[in-house]
Amino acid sequence: MVASWMRSRAAAAIAAMLCGVAVAGSGAADADPVSAAADPIIARGAPLATPVTADGSRIEDFRVIDDRNVRLLVYSAAMRKAIQIDVQRPADTSQPRPVLYLFSGAGGGQDETTWRKRTTALNWLADKNANIVQPVGGMASYYTDWRAPDPVLGVNMWKTFFTRELPPLVDAALGTNGRNALVGMSMSGTSVLQLAVAAPGLFRSVASYSGCAQISDPTGYAYAALVVRNGRGDPDNMYGPQGDPLWAANDPYVHADQLRGTNLFISSGTGAPGAWDTLDGPYTQPGVGGLANQLILGGIIESAVNTCTRNLQTRLADLAIPATWDLTSTGTHSWGYWQDALVRSWPVLADGLGLPA
Repeated sequence: MVASWMRSRAAAAIAAMLCGVAVAGSGAADADPVSAAADPIIARGAPLATPVTADGSRIEDFRVIDDRNVRLLVYSAAMRKAIQIDVQRPADTSQPRPVLYLFSGAGGGQDETTWRKRTTALNWLADKNANIVQPVGGMASYYTDWRAPDPVLGVNMWKTFFTRELPPLVDAALGTNGRNALVGMSMSGTSVLQLAVAAPGLFRSVASYSGCAQISDPTGYAYAALVVRNGRGDPDNMYGPQGDPLWAANDPYVHADQLRGTNLFISSGTGAPGAWDTLDGPYTQPGVGGLANQLILGGIIESAVNTCTRNLQTRLADLAIPATWDLTSTGTHSWGYWQDALVRSWPVLADGLGLPA
């Protein structure tokens, strides 16, 4: 009884901190609805329960980090586990605000290579009136639904999580206005395009930095398989062996026609050294070894990604689907260029979120 009372008081505290705004719909045609019996965390004072979707996905717990940051623990029914979701709240919470989903790369936000740890992006976004939602989990998973559990990476049903389970829970918990946008880089630069294809209209703007859309041709397959194997996963458990129809079924290049109507920003460098490829620079790993890794490995990866990106540019042009392209003459596969791309993509993201550019 005492524990229940304390949880109710904690919920009331978060409700007050998050301003108690009214709840908007998720805007997703295929997202699971939130149970009407569960009051959202921040609506109408202390909730009777946290939001629950029809399939049983729910917010298990939350923690107030400070006056701008909240950590949610979201149980995914599809993956049968809880996922950490870090949220930076809008500068102004006096009315419902949109959601920008900000994805990390192959580390899934579980390592040191995250927007918060490697860039000043969150500080730059701090004066924007958007909820910045950062998932922690999904290393080497491509944030997709895998055909089979993996002995190392476990059950991966991330497409279901990001298109059906999480958005209605986030909307209910944070009192959003139902407008969403996606940002991804490297591995997740592919994922955000896949999610836009999988759930048309759910994400109004999508920004992909240094992602390879072609995952079913030999080069694209080799790159995607390498990412999965580097995370000690088996790509056969993701979409089957090379040539399996599931690879083409999840290839954003193959299904580029389904990107029509989404505000797109797509960027890539060439792999040639650029402004951020300097010894002990702010976005370079320390020492000569760190710079060499960025120049050699980062250069090779970005060169391959650049080919994928230019092929997608041709494909979208053939389909008469507009996109904003940011194809620079230099730049390796590294954080300085992704932070620059985030800033340059803001007008496209803001348009989808209904915010000033």
